[in-house]
Amino acid sequence: MTKRIIGLTGGIATGKTTVANYLATAYNLPILDADIYAREAVSIGSPILHAIAQRYGQQILLPDGNLNRQGLGEIIFNNQEERNWVENLIHPYVRDRFLQAVATSTTTLVLVIPLLFEANMTDCVTEIWVVSCSQEEQLQRLIQRNHLTKEQALARIQSQLPLEEKAARANFVINNSSTVEELLKQVDVAILSSNTPGSLCS
Repeated sequence: MTKRIIGLTGGIATGKTTVANYLATAYNLPILDADIYAREAVSIGSPILHAIAQRYGQQILLPDGNLNRQGLGEIIFNNQEERNWVENLIHPYVRDRFLQAVATSTTTLVLVIPLLFEANMTDCVTEIWVVSCSQEEQLQRLIQRNHLTKEQALARIQSQLPLEEKAARANFVINNSSTVEELLKQVDVAILSSNTPGSLCS
């Protein structure tokens, strides 16, 4: 039987964390998060952080030596070329960390990968779940959660593939436009359906 590897994705602020937390608590599934690996990639002393500081100057670092994420965000969410440069450093690292985890696992895994399509990591999973909602809801949630202006939030949303495109490529679309209860019911349906062909990372 093919090992089940769920690629959990969607747009920014659509509810991926809520779904992942439910899968961990209700179904005891291991959750591997691309954002955590991305933070590892730019940890103090890492070659990737050094390369970023070389490109943007020491002002891209906080006084304690950590990456100034807000400062980097202002650069890359307003400049496609710079975003591509940074992502081309970080995505291979994240992919390698997923590969290591998949290779050693014998159970169902949940890979939370916000940029699953954008980073070309679909071959790392056997099925794709997209958490979706309306852009109006997404925008309001992002502004509230990250304390952004409308323009800053829109720049982040527009840096990703449109949700409709992601949904069209999904095995399961989980709509997060209603209550949490309704959201979790959809997760239950998806997790209990295992008839999804796929290919493992290699």
